[in-house]
Amino acid sequence: MDIKEKEMQAEGCGSGGCSSEDCSTEGCSSDCGSCSSAGNCSSQPQNLIEKTNDFNHIKKVIAVVSGKGGVGKSLVTSLMAVTMNRLEYKTAILDADITGPSIPKAFGITEKAAANELGIFPIRTKTGIGTMSVNNLLENDTDPVLWRGPVIAGTVKQFWTDVLWGDVDFLFVDMPPGTGDVPLTVFQSLPVDGIIVVTSPQELVSMIVGKAVRMAEMMDIPVLGIVENMSYLKCPSCGEEIPVFGTSKVEEVAKEYSIDVLGRLPIDPKLAAACDKGMIELFEGDWLEGAVKKLEDM
Repeated sequence: MDIKEKEMQAEGCGSGGCSSEDCSTEGCSSDCGSCSSAGNCSSQPQNLIEKTNDFNHIKKVIAVVSGKGGVGKSLVTSLMAVTMNRLEYKTAILDADITGPSIPKAFGITEKAAANELGIFPIRTKTGIGTMSVNNLLENDTDPVLWRGPVIAGTVKQFWTDVLWGDVDFLFVDMPPGTGDVPLTVFQSLPVDGIIVVTSPQELVSMIVGKAVRMAEMMDIPVLGIVENMSYLKCPSCGEEIPVFGTSKVEEVAKEYSIDVLGRLPIDPKLAAACDKGMIELFEGDWLEGAVKKLEDM
């Protein structure tokens, strides 16, 4: 036994499968109490999940993600919350897209959030869906959020820990695009039960989906499936489905990453108008039946 090993035994290193360069696993007593490398050992994973408000009972947390912006994840988030709410599940939306919040606009919400010593009250939509977005806190909806990453991540955490969501069957988290600070914060701090990946029919879809899927795998979070937005335009005269952005490759991509296709949303002017007017709760369509079944099977 060399000098370094003797030192580690004397310090009582008990990291088991310790990966620290300063720690030898030989002769480890599995008692980390006095180990100088405690806390830097891969065999001692840290649980970073934040505790939600004591008044909350949230059964499932579903994150809606995309590898890039502009593909319609806020639309899918809204439609999922409305659809599950129509099926008499209690739903809510945590808008984690701090710099580009869309949820209040889609639901026609202009009210500002109130709070007391217990926490922050979510803003209820016309049909009772609980929502919380940074636009519910800003004086003017058009004020830009000029915050650095840690502040933005802290705000998202606060939406989980401080908001009085109450009893919720499905809390949908509308994520910002990409794999940066906020997605990492959500995946580490919230008990996410699964993610829905949103994409569009363009050629680079495989790479974009791959980034989202691999991040979920690295964070050990199940990928529930993929939803393709702007999949086709239905001709109002003959009903033919026209692939405006090219032939859909969603089935190929889903097979490549061994995930399910949960739905294909059309380019529908009525749907866009409903969002613009804050009337998303009035939409008609059964495009997300696959996603509904997946959530109910959970």
